[in-house]
Amino acid sequence: MNSLNDGLENLIDINIMQYIKNLFSHPFNVAMFILDIAIVVFCILKMANLIKNTRAWQLLKGIILILLATLVSKILKLTIVNYILTQFMTCFVFALIVIFQPELRRMLEQLGTGKFRKAFGIEIESSDIKMKEQIYKVAIAATEMSNSKTGALIVFERDIRLNDIISTGIELDAEVSPQLLVNIFVTRTPLHDGAVIISNNKVAAASCMLPLSNDSSIPQELGTRHRAAIGISKETDAIVVIVSEETGKISIAKDGTLIADVKPEVLKKILIKNLITEKNETDEKGKNE
Repeated sequence: MNSLNDGLENLIDINIMQYIKNLFSHPFNVAMFILDIAIVVFCILKMANLIKNTRAWQLLKGIILILLATLVSKILKLTIVNYILTQFMTCFVFALIVIFQPELRRMLEQLGTGKFRKAFGIEIESSDIKMKEQIYKVAIAATEMSNSKTGALIVFERDIRLNDIISTGIELDAEVSPQLLVNIFVTRTPLHDGAVIISNNKVAAASCMLPLSNDSSIPQELGTRHRAAIGISKETDAIVVIVSEETGKISIAKDGTLIADVKPEVLKKILIKNLITEKNETDEKGKNE
C-alpha cells in the first residue's frame, strides 16, 4: 500500500512539473493561467460575500479547520487520522449541497435578475421618484399601524422575483396607498393574516405565506411574523417591514438579519438606501465593468 501511495505521489509530482514547464513555455499560457486564477478568486469572494453573517459562514470556518487538519495529518504522516479525515471530506462534499442549499439557490437566482440584464441595457430602470413615493406611503402606513399596535408584514420585492410567494396569497395588483395597507392588516379582516408583497410599484398580493426561519439564534420573544420576515430576507434579496402586534415596534429584515425598533424617519432612510441608492450604485458599477 505504501509503495502504491509513493508511486501515485511521484506521478503527481511529475505531472505538476510538466504542467509548470508547459505553462511558462508560451506567454499566452501564462495569461490564461492568470485569468483562470482571477475567475476562481472572484467566485470565491462572491460566495464568501453571499454567505457572510449567516450560519453557513460559521460552517465554512469549520470546513477550513478540517481541511487544515487533513493537510497537517498528511505532513506528519498520521496515516489513520489522515485516512479518516479524507473519507469524511469525500462524503461531506455531497452534504454541502444540502447544507448550502439556500445560499446556492439565491446565488443562482441572482444570475437571471435585473442586476445582470441592466448592465447590458436590456431592461429599463424603474423611476427613483416612483419608488420613493412607495417608501413614504409604506412609512406612513407603518407609523399608523405602530401607533395602533396593528401587526403588519410588508415585503419589497427587489431583483429576485417572488412569484411563488405571491401565488400563495390573494393577488390584488393595486396601487400602493397608506389607507389600503392599513385596511389590509386590520385585525380579523380576511387578508390581515400573512404578508403583503410590493412588486413593480404595486401591491401585488396580500395574505401571502412566507418561509419561516429556523435560526436558533433568533430571540424567543420574536413571533412568527418576525421569523417569516427573516426567512424570506435570507432566501431572497427582499426587504421586509414588520410591525409588532404586541409592542407596536417597527423592524426591518434584510439579508437574514433583523434591525429592530426602527423609528419612522430611520425606516425611510434605510429603505431609500437599500431600494434606491445601493441599487443605482450596483447598476452603475455593472455598466462600468
